[in-house]
Amino acid sequence: QVQLVESGGGLVQTGDSLRLECAASGRTFSSSAMGWFCQAPGKEREVVATITRSGDKTYLADSVKGRFTIYRDNAKNTGYLQMNSLKPEDTAVYYCAADALVDIPTLPGSFRSWGQGTQVTVSS
Repeated sequence: QVQLVESGGGLVQTGDSLRLECAASGRTFSSSAMGWFCQAPGKEREVVATITRSGDKTYLADSVKGRFTIYRDNAKNTGYLQMNSLKPEDTAVYYCAADALVDIPTLPGSFRSWGQGTQVTVSS
């Protein structure tokens, strides 16, 4: 498995930006897709964005298209989620996931490794 540590969350205002980072340890990070999921209180964990192992293809949830960007630097064993034009409805705990079972995963069950999560709170 891959060990993952997220950082970059915080409290921001509507319209602000944040960049989440996912630092991975282990040699398998670059060998599979990775992704970001979010979970708000009382809701299920849902996909935000995923990226293939090479970074050539990405998937973005409709709610974040045009605002969020996912990318990765395999040389640094790090994944990123650039979050722009944040809205109060983006408020959630954001989780990094890696060690995927498929090339372009969109479901939580497709990942075998998870970080501990980082809180993002957007005030109106």
